[in-house]
Amino acid sequence: MANREKNKKALLDLAKQPENSSCADCGAPDPDWASYKLGIFVCLNCSGTHRNLSDISRIKSIRLDFWDDDLVQFMKANGNKVAKDFYEKFVPVFYYRPQQDDCEVLREQWIRAKYERLEFTEENKLLAYSSGIYEGVLWKKGKDNGHFLKRKFVLSEQDFSLKYYKEDETKGPKAIISVKNLNATFQPQKIGHAHGLQITYCVDDHTRNLFVYHESGQEIVNWFNAIRATRFVYLKTAFPTATDSELLPWITRSYLKEGYMEKTGPLQREPFKKRWFILDAMDRKLLYFKTQLDAVELGVIFIGTENHGYSVGKCVPKGTRGNKWKCGVLMETPDRQFVFMCEQEREQNEWLEALRQVISKPMLPQDYTTEANIRRRR
Repeated sequence: MANREKNKKALLDLAKQPENSSCADCGAPDPDWASYKLGIFVCLNCSGTHRNLSDISRIKSIRLDFWDDDLVQFMKANGNKVAKDFYEKFVPVFYYRPQQDDCEVLREQWIRAKYERLEFTEENKLLAYSSGIYEGVLWKKGKDNGHFLKRKFVLSEQDFSLKYYKEDETKGPKAIISVKNLNATFQPQKIGHAHGLQITYCVDDHTRNLFVYHESGQEIVNWFNAIRATRFVYLKTAFPTATDSELLPWITRSYLKEGYMEKTGPLQREPFKKRWFILDAMDRKLLYFKTQLDAVELGVIFIGTENHGYSVGKCVPKGTRGNKWKCGVLMETPDRQFVFMCEQEREQNEWLEALRQVISKPMLPQDYTTEANIRRRR
């Protein structure tokens, strides 16, 4: 018993060291689990993936399980920093490193890429997603009927494009999408598939969505990182003086807030209609769609700063028709007021916080162009 308690204390002390105090794979704080084959401390979520890699990793609880002396010594000799220096030595700059709140497929494939496939242990290792061209078949949601159909996609660094084809490839691509304004983000719940990916791009200042998935987790994450690789090369070309750290947030990004709200028209006497809203903080856009899986936006609202006449607050609209929800959000812009209704007070507060976060950010030079383009559409 004394030996058990001594080893438990030793492990807990190790886990408190700065290099071990967060999960080796997703950065979650205070990991309670450890791989005694890899010598790393991990969180509960990531430990599940490690359990599926029994030839490479073996998991124990540092609080509940019994640890032999030699395993404790192994953990002391290794730890998260030693593992990171080896398994993550040559991670490409563009490669997405998942965080604790990211979806399961991203976290699982990051773990498998590191420890199972050893993708980052050799310098200049040839990786399919960074070869300059990536192609394959994805399941794509149809624009109108909602059915997912197999489509061939080709991503090219040479002309910075993403193309996809219908059944007869001899007729040429169905669409040629520039990576200039392309974004990709995992949306498993929205799409209804664990590997669901939303690809967003602009055509004539209008936002469009593609919803795709692949049965293989490795393949869909490869697509995601291939898009990131191509975007990174594009950004390096477009902004040659920018540093890698300045470009990284622009490669791809998750949206700050999404969800349904009711919206009325400019006179605030029109009937309220339920719409799906997406807040893109990087581009300072509040987009709205008829449903969460619509291919084309119905409209967009630019969100500037308070100094430029933008503000947001709670409201109780009067004289409006059709609104079933009672928690109001009033968005002030230089051109007009927008009134939105949320179903619950919690959602109202989340939207207010997210919108205020965007309003509080200083505008960048490109934001003025975005604002002008959106105003020109009206």
